[in-house]
Amino acid sequence: MNARPPAGRTAWCVLSVVMVLSAALIGCNQQQEKGEGPGGRVQHLALTPQQEAELGEQAYGETLKKARPVKDERLERVKVVGKRIEEATRITLLRREINLHIEDKFMNWAYAVLDDDKTVNAFCLPGGKVAVYTGLLRVATSDDELAAVMGHEAGHALAHHASERIAEHQMRDKAIEAAGGRLGNLGEGSRKLLVGLLSAGAAVRGLAYDRAQESEADHIGLFLMTFAGYNPDRAITFWEKMEKLSAGQREPPEILSTHPHHAKRLGQIERWLPGAKGAYRAYREGKVVTSGR
Repeated sequence: MNARPPAGRTAWCVLSVVMVLSAALIGCNQQQEKGEGPGGRVQHLALTPQQEAELGEQAYGETLKKARPVKDERLERVKVVGKRIEEATRITLLRREINLHIEDKFMNWAYAVLDDDKTVNAFCLPGGKVAVYTGLLRVATSDDELAAVMGHEAGHALAHHASERIAEHQMRDKAIEAAGGRLGNLGEGSRKLLVGLLSAGAAVRGLAYDRAQESEADHIGLFLMTFAGYNPDRAITFWEKMEKLSAGQREPPEILSTHPHHAKRLGQIERWLPGAKGAYRAYREGKVVTSGR
């Protein structure tokens, strides 16, 4: 199954007064028009949005049963940031700018904080099911930095990366079998792999393929946090912190890694910043033409 074709050319929505500020964004969008997904790639998807959401709901419930959810001020913090990002996903202009195809009826956002100080991670399952580990909150000390991570994770779900991974790993039949409340019917191995693919947590993945998804999630997340009213410069500071955390640890070369190297990631974000800021400024000042919000 292929993703729907992208909307028409997107550069029209930024007036000449902000064309210089948004040059990086426009150039990126022109490249995206050659493909079907937000990164300009043709996406081969295994599932419908409804099937994605059903599996995300089940995987989320299974994850919460095995984890230790936290219900204190840390959860409230995650909810506040998450709901602002959630609102940003509904901005029609933003969807067109970064070429997102979302069916809102299948996005039922939910937030959890999982008690594990050693795990510096977060994830967003299809349908908007977000979980943040307490270890991440110790690194993302500002809400701007937290928004950078949560925007990134939401980007995976909004770009249908899970459906793409399931197709890549030939898990479509198992995934369809598990949809509609039947995840528990799968064998333990298949269930574990499927949940991993849904949350980008599987150990067996196509490495170069996943790096492309990571870069797309970085790009989407940067625009989401910006349109949610957070400072996109803090995406740089967060990933710099992550680089320091990994210092002294043996990090595999990029060809063996599922994430872009820190230098590459920071370079990409720095190139995208002017476009994100310019588009958001134009949106706030009403210097755009859009048929939606």
